[in-house]
Amino acid sequence: MMFSTRILDRKLGVVAGDAEQWRALEDELEVFCAAITADPVDERDEDAATREYVRRLAAAGLLRHVVPAAYGGASPQLRTTALCLVRQWLARRSGALDSAFVMQGLGSYAVTLGGDEALRAQLLPRVVAGEVICAFALTEPEAGSDVAAMTTTATPGPDGGVVLDGEKCFISNAPIAGSYVVFAREAAGTVDAAQAGGKPRYGAFWVPGDAPGLSVDPIHVIAPHPIGTVKFRGVVVPAAHRLGKFGDGLKLAFSTLDVFRISVGGAALGLADRALEETVTHLKRRVQFGKPLATQQGLRFLVAEVATEHVAAQMLVYRAAGARDRGDAAPEDSAVAKLFATEVAQRVIDRAVQSLGGLGVTVGQATERLYREIRALRIYEGTSEIQKLVIARALFDGG
Repeated sequence: MMFSTRILDRKLGVVAGDAEQWRALEDELEVFCAAITADPVDERDEDAATREYVRRLAAAGLLRHVVPAAYGGASPQLRTTALCLVRQWLARRSGALDSAFVMQGLGSYAVTLGGDEALRAQLLPRVVAGEVICAFALTEPEAGSDVAAMTTTATPGPDGGVVLDGEKCFISNAPIAGSYVVFAREAAGTVDAAQAGGKPRYGAFWVPGDAPGLSVDPIHVIAPHPIGTVKFRGVVVPAAHRLGKFGDGLKLAFSTLDVFRISVGGAALGLADRALEETVTHLKRRVQFGKPLATQQGLRFLVAEVATEHVAAQMLVYRAAGARDRGDAAPEDSAVAKLFATEVAQRVIDRAVQSLGGLGVTVGQATERLYREIRALRIYEGTSEIQKLVIARALFDGG
């Protein structure tokens, strides 16, 4: 059916770059997803499942899309279109699989942007090879959407380094990560702090998962996903592991989110693809009152409406990705794409559950899994409400 077959046949006028390049990537993804279907991963142990997914993604060469070519990647710079395509295909199969892929990029991109050459050469090839699992430590108990309210501190340490103290929460991969990008408020007296002029400044730092003073408390959410609270108690970070310059932390955080936020829409598209497939298959098969449910005009119209929204969401996501890859994207492009794609996917999946009735909420059914998996996408990397603020700012304040 049209919503679960190859993607690019319907968006060649939207994506950036060589269509044949993207078709070749879809060939790889089709083979990879078929192999995952034939040999599924048991996701009941979410830590082990993520490790296995990272191993398989690396073996298939798909992690090349999260680092630059200089370190084993697929292209000179990360391509948002590629990220969206990969995530749409993977999310059709499993939200946990999609998360395993994207966290390798989200958790290493600040190193790509701000790490010194020795650190990039040491870490990024291992990311591509699946030898290290990455995490992005930004959110705190009192600093979610209000990132500048973070209280984790970086105080002066030995030989120009810093010492980290504080707590981060809802950190994906925390229970199993071997590599963290950590953001912290620069304490008074930190090197170059005099440049701050009394204003709070924030730094970014690379921290290995086995650093003394780093500990993790796992938490559990509604869909299989390794996630936890990360505590820093006197974690020493050498000067060579600072990312960027003094005060570059928020710039690196926002630059990372700018690349990966659009791809959240790609993941939402994949979940909606699967939901539409499940809905249509069930309505054609299920007989009530002597006829398949698919013959009922009311149900046909409801599915037609969400299918139309889904196609519109695809256009917005790949329009934003293409603009990002060309270098002419505006901040509201990614906000519109993420907002619309994730909200539409929620409606598509809710319609799928409703169409299947009691079967739709039965554990083990694809619709039940999708219903749990979609919910977080409207929250992470900027809630729907934050995306509306970005869009409104562009409309009323000129950007």
